[in-house]
Amino acid sequence: MKKKTRATASRAGKRLKSAASGQKAAPRRSSAPGSRPPAVSNGTKATIRRLKAELARTQAQIEELQASADTDFLLGIPNRRGFERELNRAIAYIKRYRAGGALVVLDVDRLKPINDAFGHAAGDQVLKAIVTTLLAQVRASDVVGRLGGDEFALLLWNLSETDARAKAAALEEAIDRLAFEFDGRTITAGASAGVSVLDTHSEAGRALEAADSAMYVRKALRRHEAS
Repeated sequence: MKKKTRATASRAGKRLKSAASGQKAAPRRSSAPGSRPPAVSNGTKATIRRLKAELARTQAQIEELQASADTDFLLGIPNRRGFERELNRAIAYIKRYRAGGALVVLDVDRLKPINDAFGHAAGDQVLKAIVTTLLAQVRASDVVGRLGGDEFALLLWNLSETDARAKAAALEEAIDRLAFEFDGRTITAGASAGVSVLDTHSEAGRALEAADSAMYVRKALRRHEAS
C-alpha cells in the first residue's frame, strides 16, 4: 500500500514539472526610478522648431488681419467697427467703475464740393489734415475714429457735459482754421460737432444716435449763421 502511494505521488510530481516547463515566463517590466524616456532625434527637434516658427508667423498674420479689419486704411485710425468696439468697452468700464465720458460726432462740412471740384486726392488730403488736427486736440487715452465718409467720432474720457461741449467747439474752431491750396485757390472745409454724454445708463447705439442728431442740429445752425 505504501509503494502504491509513493508511485502515485511521483507521477503527480512529474506532471506538475512538465506543465511548469511548458509555460513561458512573463516579461519583467523595468521599475527603476531613474529610467529615461527615449531620446529625441535631431531631425524631430528641427521639425518641432519649424512648426513653432510657422505657428508664430500664422498668429502674427491673424493679429495683423484683425487689426486691419478695425482700422481705416487711409487714415490709420479705427473705422466704424473698431470705434464701436472701443465705445462698447468704454461703456462697460463706465458702468462697472461709475466713470464718465463724452462722445463727439463730427462731420466735415464741405468735403463733397472739394471732391467734386478738385478730385478725391484733394479730399483725402483734407481728411488727413483733419485727423492730424483732431489727434493733436485730444489726450492719448481718448479715441478718434472714422465712422465713414466725412464723419468722425471721438471718445473722450472724464469730461462733464459742459467740458465736452467746450471741447466740441474747440474742435470746430481748429478745423475751421485749416486752409488748403488747390489749383491756385485757397479752400477751407469746416466741421460741425454734436455731443452725447456717457454715463452708467448709456448704450453704444443710442449714444451714437444722440451725438449724430446733435451734430445735424449744429450743422444746420452753422449754415444759418453763414448765410
